[in-house]
Amino acid sequence: MTELVTPDLLRQWVPGEVLLGSDQLGWDDMSLRSYRYDKSDVSVPPLRDFVIVAFRQGVTRMRRRVDGPWQSERAGPGDVSILTRAEECHWCWDAPIEVIHLYLTKELLNKVSADALDRDIHDVQLQDVLRTDDGLMNRALVAIAEEVQTNNLGGRLYVDAVATQVCVHLLRKYANVSLREPRTMQGLSHMQARMLNDYIETNLDRQLSLEELAAVTHTSSSHFLRQFKTRFGVPPHAYVLKMRIERAQRLLTRTSLPIKDISSQSGFSDQSHMTRVFQRFLKTTPHSYRCVTSG
Repeated sequence: MTELVTPDLLRQWVPGEVLLGSDQLGWDDMSLRSYRYDKSDVSVPPLRDFVIVAFRQGVTRMRRRVDGPWQSERAGPGDVSILTRAEECHWCWDAPIEVIHLYLTKELLNKVSADALDRDIHDVQLQDVLRTDDGLMNRALVAIAEEVQTNNLGGRLYVDAVATQVCVHLLRKYANVSLREPRTMQGLSHMQARMLNDYIETNLDRQLSLEELAAVTHTSSSHFLRQFKTRFGVPPHAYVLKMRIERAQRLLTRTSLPIKDISSQSGFSDQSHMTRVFQRFLKTTPHSYRCVTSG
């Protein structure tokens, strides 16, 4: 299978001047770049992410082929183009242009779809649209680009909110969503699982009871226990312990906090408890794990 191309490598096939980029902002599920292009005729390999293009300057005849006949449109400022992922394509345009590219991962579209439909998602595919007059989409891309440029207070929260709006709009107008078959035994819904996971993560530094976790999903303790195991494959105490270990691993790797403080922030009763858990599940001690992972 051909390796999918990430946004940062696109310039190898589509040379252009990068005017703006979100590369240094640490975004996980999306990225943005603004380009200035001369007229071009390029073949583009399959991309890892979906691409939304907002035309900013220049008017051109745009031609594109993706697994089928050529499409041709006149594109200019305010227009939007949508390119599906994982498909080789060919682009031609006959005049200089400036555009904004917003790259959205499959994982982000799946996550927003699951939240919107409250169902497990099998796959999401966007329609390939060469040109559309979509004011909402265009304004959203401009807003994200302006935030990248200014990097204002609360910028990440703002960008996440706008990106979610973009994803919902795409799902309503340009997407084909396939759902997973429902389980024979009903477990927690996707939304319940998300709420529960967020609650555990927020309160991981203290002890969590079965009754407290059941209350988050508005179910009885006995019903919650069956639903939880169906959804996650393990009982709640094992899942919470897994999250404690993962938090401790992150803190050991990314911070210089004393191990005693890390054990407390990760919800272990004390440093000795965390050491015993590490030895049991990771076959090492917290100190050794930090030394190895920190180089």
